[in-house]
Amino acid sequence: MKIIRVSLAFLFLGLFLLHPIHAAASGPLAMILTIDGAITPATQGYLERGIRAAEQSDSQVLILQLNTPGGGLTPMQAMAEAIRASRVPVVVYVSPRGAWAGSAGTIITLAGHVAAMAPETAIGAASPVGSQGENLGTTEQAKATEIMKATVRSLAERRGPEAVALAEATIESAKAVSATEALKAHLVDFIASDVPDLLKQLDGFTVQMADGSRVLHTSGAPQQALPMSFIEQLLQLLVDPNIVFLLLAIGVQALLIELTHPGAWVPAFFAVVCLSLAAYGLGFLPVNWFGLIFIIMAFVLFILDIKTPTHGALTIAGVVSFIIGALVLFNSTGAPQFQRVSLPLVIFVGVFIGLIFTVILGYALRALRRPIITGMESMRGQTGLAISEIDPSGQVQVASELWSADVAEGSRKIRKGDVVEVVKVEGLRLKVRKK
Repeated sequence: MKIIRVSLAFLFLGLFLLHPIHAAASGPLAMILTIDGAITPATQGYLERGIRAAEQSDSQVLILQLNTPGGGLTPMQAMAEAIRASRVPVVVYVSPRGAWAGSAGTIITLAGHVAAMAPETAIGAASPVGSQGENLGTTEQAKATEIMKATVRSLAERRGPEAVALAEATIESAKAVSATEALKAHLVDFIASDVPDLLKQLDGFTVQMADGSRVLHTSGAPQQALPMSFIEQLLQLLVDPNIVFLLLAIGVQALLIELTHPGAWVPAFFAVVCLSLAAYGLGFLPVNWFGLIFIIMAFVLFILDIKTPTHGALTIAGVVSFIIGALVLFNSTGAPQFQRVSLPLVIFVGVFIGLIFTVILGYALRALRRPIITGMESMRGQTGLAISEIDPSGQVQVASELWSADVAEGSRKIRKGDVVEVVKVEGLRLKVRKK
């Protein structure tokens, strides 16, 4: 038995030691990352994590599949710096067909040790804009343009003068070109139909790294995809203007419900969560904060219509204010198209919220018109039975209780056994008349 246990131990040890040798023999690894959407802090973290993973696994190349309309200047700069500092060659591949590397995506593509594009893709339109998506003033525009041109010159100079000129044109005049035009100007190195085709073309290609030249050996390299983590996907989702708008609408409504009905912890919880998540997105998106005034005013109008009913007039005004506020907040002049909120979504949510408050308003109006059914005032209008003759005073039984009663002014004498109606309550005595 001891011999068997020792044999099994050596067998498992041998399999453990042979596993990495087998993996190494299967060929150099090509790690693949995919960014499909705006350049954000989430994509920055994703790329940095991917570079660390590629370095730890000693990958031959890291392929970044890119399809982006652009994004933030700060994450763009950080991503470009991470690519240039990578110890593993980074291949930025604009794909799939129909994709483009716009604005910040142009800089990231040029930062790659190798740049490639799929057929029917585009690159360019990288003119600088303000932090809120607006056009810059003349002086600011000139400064920003020169800084960006200097950046693309440093990234494209290894590709030749024609590539430098085209790269500068994407900044200076927002020029965009197709994959074929970019390859002709040597702005990119390859046009590849898919990742296997790209790996085949990369085999034997020489790249310039920080530590010198390196020849790539990628033919038949096994591919390992590294998807975004759940947190990275969540953070990327939170910079979608439509998601941010919905979170803001739900959060503000929940907050007002909590303010009007203190002590209900559920609305307060939803308000804190939704507004916190919306604040993250608003901190990245190019928004006009003036729109928040209209959104808050809309909910104030909804509450006022419940407290002081105007038969829906304030609710309609609130819906209009809500829609205007959302459009001012997200769709101000100069905001990039991909960072604008959907107009049908804004109208639908505005009308939906208005309908909710209309229903609440209907319940409020019915409550105001409903007769009082508790307290002394609830006695008025109720009927009872005279227990004794009332002329002018006596006793009646109302709601299974005995009351001292007086004949109401203008009423005739009430006999024992007569059905009476309560006209008025004075202290602990009832004014009644014969029914």
